[in-house]
Amino acid sequence: MGDIPAEPRWRAGGRTWYTGDMATELPICRTCGVQYAAPRPDCPVCLDERQYVGWGGQQWTTLAGLRASGHHGRVAREGPGVTGVGTDPPFAIGQRALLIQSPGGNVLWDMISYLDDDLVAQVRELGGISAIAISHPHFYGAMIEWAHAFDAPVYIHAADRQWVARPDPSVTFWDGDTREIGDGLTLIHVGLHFDGGQVLHWAAGPDGAGALLSGDIMTVVQDRRWVSFMRSYPNLIPERPSAIRRGLSRLEPYPFRRVYGAWWNRIIAADGAAAVRRSAERYLRWSLDEEA
Repeated sequence: MGDIPAEPRWRAGGRTWYTGDMATELPICRTCGVQYAAPRPDCPVCLDERQYVGWGGQQWTTLAGLRASGHHGRVAREGPGVTGVGTDPPFAIGQRALLIQSPGGNVLWDMISYLDDDLVAQVRELGGISAIAISHPHFYGAMIEWAHAFDAPVYIHAADRQWVARPDPSVTFWDGDTREIGDGLTLIHVGLHFDGGQVLHWAAGPDGAGALLSGDIMTVVQDRRWVSFMRSYPNLIPERPSAIRRGLSRLEPYPFRRVYGAWWNRIIAADGAAAVRRSAERYLRWSLDEEA
């Protein structure tokens, strides 16, 4: 922790956050971008078969190191009522988070590894953050720094509890198939990619037709009419057909036109629910060697 200045920089939710509160020296894995609570020799997230240790061996940085090497925040519109929050130049897996601007309070979906005073100020100008939810462990990033800066709870499905690298009271573990975290904002446990893999349904969406924020639980691919499903993307381990079918059944009650993936501009702009269904049908047809 840095030195606390005489005057606070921000106040929210009854908590005072000081510019010196950011833990700028905690270790961050350079490959997956997850911040740990203390120095350690390895990164369990990268040792798992879904990820990998960098070819040069385990390497670490810190928030201070990222700033010193020229990284900074990037904030840009990704759709009506949706603002992307990322790191420039990209770091680790390179995903961006999404800030959903809702009358009942903004929700940050997914997470990045970077945060500084300027990025905090930019997000506060957009209305701040009332809640944070993260699709799966590869995107946990600097979630505790963000939670502290905005006095916001972080919603993680309990099935992924073991992967939280920096335990903190701000993390709320939930069980079951769905969890409301805001007005018309519902977490859906689909159990893809990780046991606790979750997506966020936004009932109103940018145009009243609903939106699905999928991260790479159901990843929007280069042909942005489709999504795909994998246990591991870098190591090309396919997802189980039974898990895909279960995930789709849990999505069925929720209509959505748009699908927002995990990277800049990875967005299905129309017919999103049908795109997810036909993508699953295609995946299952090829993986199970079924005739069309």
